[in-house]
Amino acid sequence: MRYLFLLIIIIPAADIGLLLFSGKTIGVWPTLLFILLTGVLGAYLAKKQGIQTIRRAQEQLRYGQIPGESVLDGVCILIGGTLLLTPGFITDILGFLMLFPPTRKPIKFLMKNSFRKWINKGNIKIIK
Repeated sequence: MRYLFLLIIIIPAADIGLLLFSGKTIGVWPTLLFILLTGVLGAYLAKKQGIQTIRRAQEQLRYGQIPGESVLDGVCILIGGTLLLTPGFITDILGFLMLFPPTRKPIKFLMKNSFRKWINKGNIKIIK
C-alpha cells in the first residue's frame, strides 16, 4: 500500500515535469501532438490485443481449460491501455511495456509471484 501511494504521487509529478521540459525543448504543439498520438495508438493497441485475449480465453474455456494466462494478459492490457490514455511520457512507456507481449511476460511473472505471496500470507482467500 505504501508503494502504491508513492507511485500515485511520484509518477504524475515526474510526468508533469517531463511534459514541461518537453514543451520548452521541442515546443508545445509537438508535445501535444505526441500526447494525442500515443493516446490514439494506445487505444487501438489495447482494443486489438484485448479482443485477441478474449478470443483466446473463450477458446481455452471451450476446451475445458482455465484461462489463467489470458486473465493476466487481460489485466496487463487494461492497465497498459489506461496508462497510454493518461497524458505523460512515463505512463506512456509503462503502458507500451504492458501492451507488447514480449515485455508483458516479466510483468505477468511478477504479478503471479505477488498473488502467490498474498495467498500464502492469507491476504487472499480461495473459496472452493
